[in-house]
Amino acid sequence: MAYANVAESEIPKMDEIKELKKKIFLTAYKAGAAHLASSFSVIDLLYVLYCKQIIRFDSQNPWSKSRDRLILSKGHAGLALYVILNKVGLINDQMLEKYCQPDSCLGGEPKLGAAPGIEASTGSLGHGLSFAVGIALACKMNHYDNKVYVILGDGECQEGSVWEAAMSAVRYKLDNLVVIMDDNKLQAMDTVEEIMGISSWKERWEAFGFEVYEVDGHNLTAIENELRKENHTDQPRLIISHTIKGHGVSFMEKVPIWHFRMPNAEELEIIKKELDISEEELVR
Repeated sequence: MAYANVAESEIPKMDEIKELKKKIFLTAYKAGAAHLASSFSVIDLLYVLYCKQIIRFDSQNPWSKSRDRLILSKGHAGLALYVILNKVGLINDQMLEKYCQPDSCLGGEPKLGAAPGIEASTGSLGHGLSFAVGIALACKMNHYDNKVYVILGDGECQEGSVWEAAMSAVRYKLDNLVVIMDDNKLQAMDTVEEIMGISSWKERWEAFGFEVYEVDGHNLTAIENELRKENHTDQPRLIISHTIKGHGVSFMEKVPIWHFRMPNAEELEIIKKELDISEEELVR
């Protein structure tokens, strides 16, 4: 299989991403609902964080106090997190298969403690960074040598609580905090630029005192290289990850109505083809 403008070393990883998107869709299809486009937007980031061992955790002692934490502030993409936690062995197959079922601990948005790796209850947008700041500060006070990661949506950065947390992170010199913005440029009803007039976030975060970097959020090597960099100052870091909402499924990409929706019969045939889903897998 040929991939235009992609290094040979990227091809196996891209195949893994496609398999993860396939699992996201099949899990959502069985449940009958999910924020598919948001999950496809962020899956590359989660893959690198967990599968390239950026995040430090012990599967035999997953609640160790010195573990790294990840808070998915854009909790509506929770299914992407569940699929990644399943891949690294923190969520078993039986738990994932019950996603959004009446007796499941895995709902449409993450719930603190439902499984190892779920570090906060999120979904009410704008709260995840505040959680992360509190955890990062506590970790520093306890002299833990760990990091706290938080993934924000660009749309949720319209919330005032995000900027209160940003000020606190800088005030307390939380160099153990890494904020990643999933900058897919869409929110539920339209583009972020159309709704809020914001086309670039870099200057705003720098004005608050963050170290700010930018990366192609679908280039796995670039993401990994950026996440492995050390801080140059004693301040928190922001990585603006430029992504495409609905990435990998042609009719979802950059289309606002796919914030929360399942495909109709015609769209289902397209997604089956683009994600290599067989009829047997669909009805299993």
